[in-house]
Amino acid sequence: MNSRFPSTWGMRLAIALYEVLWMVLLPLFLAYLWQKGKREPLYRLFWNERWGRVTTQLKNPIWVHSASMGEIRGAAPLIRALLAEGYPVMVTTLTPAGRTAAQKLLEQAITNGQAQVSYVPFELGGAIQRFIRNVQPRCAMMTEIDTWPALLSNIRAMNVPLCMANAQYPKKSIERDLRQWGGFRARLFPAYQLVMCKSETHAKRFRQVGCGHVEVVGETRFDLPVSAHQIAAAEKWVQQWHLALNERPVIAFASAIVGEDEQFIDAMRQIQKGVAAAGKSKPLFVYVPRSPQRFDVIHDLFQATGLSTVRRSLAFNQDLALLDPKLNITETDVLLGDSLGEMYFYLALSQVVVVGASFVPLGAHNVIEPLALKKPVMVGHSIWGIEYPGVEALAAGVLQQHMDIPSLAQAMIQLLTDPNAYAQAMAGAERFYAEHAGSTAKHMAVLKPWLESL
Repeated sequence: MNSRFPSTWGMRLAIALYEVLWMVLLPLFLAYLWQKGKREPLYRLFWNERWGRVTTQLKNPIWVHSASMGEIRGAAPLIRALLAEGYPVMVTTLTPAGRTAAQKLLEQAITNGQAQVSYVPFELGGAIQRFIRNVQPRCAMMTEIDTWPALLSNIRAMNVPLCMANAQYPKKSIERDLRQWGGFRARLFPAYQLVMCKSETHAKRFRQVGCGHVEVVGETRFDLPVSAHQIAAAEKWVQQWHLALNERPVIAFASAIVGEDEQFIDAMRQIQKGVAAAGKSKPLFVYVPRSPQRFDVIHDLFQATGLSTVRRSLAFNQDLALLDPKLNITETDVLLGDSLGEMYFYLALSQVVVVGASFVPLGAHNVIEPLALKKPVMVGHSIWGIEYPGVEALAAGVLQQHMDIPSLAQAMIQLLTDPNAYAQAMAGAERFYAEHAGSTAKHMAVLKPWLESL
């Protein structure tokens, strides 16, 4: 637990040189943040937090650091569990989107004096140490993966116990870390005194780079609460519009990004032909772009290619009720999901989900949300970013990987026109979710004894 870090003079020297470099480049980084503040004003606020000048009434809180909005959201079940056990929580994040998400998540706990949100301090020893002296955390918990050298080394230097939750170490990352800069990044991981991993695959990699206490506890995103309102709204339209496998099937393309739109349009055309040839009704495609800046461009693209499209923003109000009660999407090809925070609505409308960023070399976006709704999921050739639960889901048959669009389209046609195949896929999805839910409880079963031993 209290083994020294860094353990060698070489690492201590490397981290010291890294901090010097950070100080030299700091003016450029400050200018970069200020420039980003033109588009996102929150970058220009709360500067004291960046320097570690945080005041708090929390007594020895657990410091949870989640860099981004996605990590905050993934850590939400664990943060809620910590609060439920009576632990005060200080959440830090790197981005305005993450800070806003954390504020919203912890709104009630902040009001009750149980939680607080801050930007993480700059990667400077003085700022990090000032933050620690002001907050006096019981322990520091990073989520997903974190290798900021100054942050980790100063946490340990200030005798703050350090752990990682929802931990993952992708294959590409460990190969890069062992190869570059003399393995400098790989040698940062022994700073963690407890690593709670998503899978045994990741656990082996953390052990390989010298982490001593490593536990496999799964992924808390499987425990995220599902929006009952969005599910109920989707079920209403599924019934009213007869959106069912044996009536009109629905396919969701979720989190599609630049470079995939034309490919997915090609897939839609092939699926339409194949389903029609089998004597089945024309499918409805629900298309949800990852970036809101692309909503208009994608709508115009669909229109230009002859796909009749209805925009969610023009079809529904904020309660997901129809703006025009006479709207009938019988002849509509695409429902464009041009909204934020309504993914469960789009997924619940669908029988099968294709997840984006997988037909371009970006590793795929998160597949846990559709899997949590027990939906069969398909992805493309690039899935290094979802190694967990990708490996396990592929083995269980609830995730299909396709190397190209013709393969995807053919598999989709088979699934939508074969009731037995679809029933088997749904049953497999149910079993998979049952096996992987409950990660929050597994985290807490490891974390509570560790906290009590500090």
